[in-house]
Formats: sequence, structure tokens, C-alpha cells
Amino acid sequence: MDAAKVAQLRAFVGHCKSDPSVLHDPSLGFFRDYLESLGVQIPASSASKSRVKQESGGMPSAEFGDGNKPKQKTEDDDDEDEIVESDIELEGEVVEPDNDSPQKMGDPSVEVTEENRDAAQMSKAKAVDAISEGKFEEAIDYITEAITLNPTSAILYATRASVFVKMRKPNAAIRDADAALQINSDSAKGYKSRGMAKALLGKWEEAAIDLHTASKLDHDEEIHSVLKMVEPNLQKIEEHHRKYERLKKERERRKAERQRRRAEAVDRKAESEYLSVLQDGNVVGIHSSIELETKLKAATKLSRLAILYFTATWCGPCRSIAPVYKSLAERHPKTVFLKIDIDEVHNVAHQWNVSSVPTFFFVKDGKEIDKVVGADKSGLERKIALHSTKLIDIFILDKNIKKFKNLKIKTKII
Repeated sequence: MDAAKVAQLRAFVGHCKSDPSVLHDPSLGFFRDYLESLGVQIPASSASKSRVKQESGGMPSAEFGDGNKPKQKTEDDDDEDEIVESDIELEGEVVEPDNDSPQKMGDPSVEVTEENRDAAQMSKAKAVDAISEGKFEEAIDYITEAITLNPTSAILYATRASVFVKMRKPNAAIRDADAALQINSDSAKGYKSRGMAKALLGKWEEAAIDLHTASKLDHDEEIHSVLKMVEPNLQKIEEHHRKYERLKKERERRKAERQRRRAEAVDRKAESEYLSVLQDGNVVGIHSSIELETKLKAATKLSRLAILYFTATWCGPCRSIAPVYKSLAERHPKTVFLKIDIDEVHNVAHQWNVSSVPTFFFVKDGKEIDKVVGADKSGLERKIALHSTKLIDIFILDKNIKKFKNLKIKTKII
């Protein structure tokens, strides 16, 4: 065999030994098939190994896109995970709301006699005895009888409310407590029973308000002990709400910041595109109505003054003013200088009612604001200076307004 070819083969084999993945090159498929026909085991490529390792659970799973690269969430993603509020560990017993039919209430229109009052007191005394013995249903019956006899007594409703609290029937207790407080807005027992009932329902803030009111009206150790359980729960809930309110506000702030950056990026891109269309410092030739519309739109977006110079090749004054117009374009790069041949784009000349050339139209926001007819160099320069100055003043005013809107005034109290 040729010695040179043998040397090349030896070098190739050495390369395969140092990097077996080269055998997986599609162009060497014939050689790989030949080696496998001889019983040679070709090592798996590094890409295959990586896939096997991931599929076998050797690496954490990830979402893949093009090129098998993990998709990384960027700060520009709108799909932030929703904030899921954690549970709060609270103290005390909370019961399921009782949905029994409303208890019998007294008729406030009934005239209460002394005899009825005495009978109501006797029924109440029996109820107190039943309560002391833990016979709550019996106590409810006695107090209901007393309420029927004397429906104007706040203490009777408040007492029955306290029994319903002991029976873990908070809704019934709240109905009676409300009735007691309608009769006597200073019923300490009414506030106490309603506060304890609200605590059973887990309405900690409402419970704390009622219990504090009851405590001011009549000091009671039981009220104090319930408040010791209610207030820490209330504090935990308030801290929990504040925490997640901060998280939500921070999430909204980040979202607003992303949107602001996106809007700025879009504005920068658009401005760059408009600037490329306008060619600062140059006279831009217009060859169609669509092209003129594009240039004027770009000028409007950038708050630029645009000058439409209507000319013709056969016009002597046009040829004399052309160098002046070009010089003005170089001196005023932030003004858009357009040039339109009336013979080439006669429809545009007709649209702008051009009756003679040269004619110069000064345009702002797509509308004509001034005009110069003839090769009037000084008039052209004067109009450019006038309208350019106005635009600069408007720009500065607008910029100052934006600064004022964003200004945060800090005050210091001495």
C-alpha cells in the first residue's frame, strides 16, 4: 500500500481512539457499519449518554426546547407563579356554623304585667339551676318561656345567648345577643355572648371588638381569658395579610417594571427604525405617495418638523435653491427635509395644491402649519428657525411635565 495513505489511516485511527464520538459522524456511517459487522462495539455518543442519564432519572427533570437546552424563566416572563397563601396556625376551638331553625323569640308588642315579670324571673331561676347542672336543653326551654313572658328583657336574651355558646351553637347565640343589644345597647352580657360566639366561628376581629366592648362595660375574668386566645389569633391573621399584601404588591411592581422596560424597548426600536427612515442631515427624495406618508408618519412619531420641497427639473429657481436646501438639512439634522419632483409624483403635487415651484410646506403632526413660495432663502431660513424653536420649547415643556409627574416630594417633620 501507499505509505502516505497508510500514515493517514494510522492518524485517523489514533484520532478515533482519542475521540470515539467522531465515528458517529453521518459521513462515516459506512465505516461504522463495517466495524459493527466485525463485532466491534461502537461507544455511545456523549449526546446519547446525556439523554439516557436524564431518562433514567439520574438528573433532575427539566423542560427542554431547541438544542436540548433547559428553558430558563427570564424576568420578562409574564407567567409568574401565583402567590399561594399558606395556612395560619391558630389557637382555640372553631366549630361548624349551626344551621338549625331560628329559636323562638318574644313578641315586643305584648304588654308585660308585673305578674308576667315575676313568672319570667321564676323561669329564669330554674334555667340558672339547669345550667349549673349542665342541662342546657332544659335551660333553653326555661329561658324561652321567660322571654315569652317578658320579651322586653335584654338580660333574658343575653342569658339564652350564653347557653347557646356553651352548646356550641354560635349562630343561635348571635341572634339572641343581637336581640339583647337592640333592647339595651349597653348590655355587657350581650357583647360578651356575641363575642364568644364570633370566636367559635373564627371571626377573630369581630370577636375582639365585641369582647373589648363587653370588658369596658363590665370587667369579667371569662372575657379576659377569651381575649387572651382571640387577640394572638387576630395578630397572626393581620401579620399574614400584611405579608401577602406585600408579596402581591411586589409582584405587581415587578410586573409593571417589566411592562415599562418592554414599552421602552419597543419605543427605542421604533425610534431607531424611524431615524433610519428619515436619514438625519440629508435631503430625502420622495418617489411615491406611500413613501411620503411613511416619512411624515416617522416625523410625527419623533415630534419632528417636516419640510416638503416641491421642485421640477426644468425649474431654474429650483436649481438655485437646491444647494441652500441641502445646506439647511445639514445644519438642522432634527428637521426632516423632503424633496418631491412634481412631474415624477404629480398626484402628491395635486394633493398639496402646488401651483408653482419651488414651494415649501412646513408640516407638523401630518398637518400644514406654514408655507414658503419661491426661492426665498431668507424666508426659508426664518421659518425653519421659528418652527424649530417652537418644537424645542414644546419638547422641553413636555419633558419637565413628565419629571414633575414622577417627582416624589419628601417632607421632614421637625
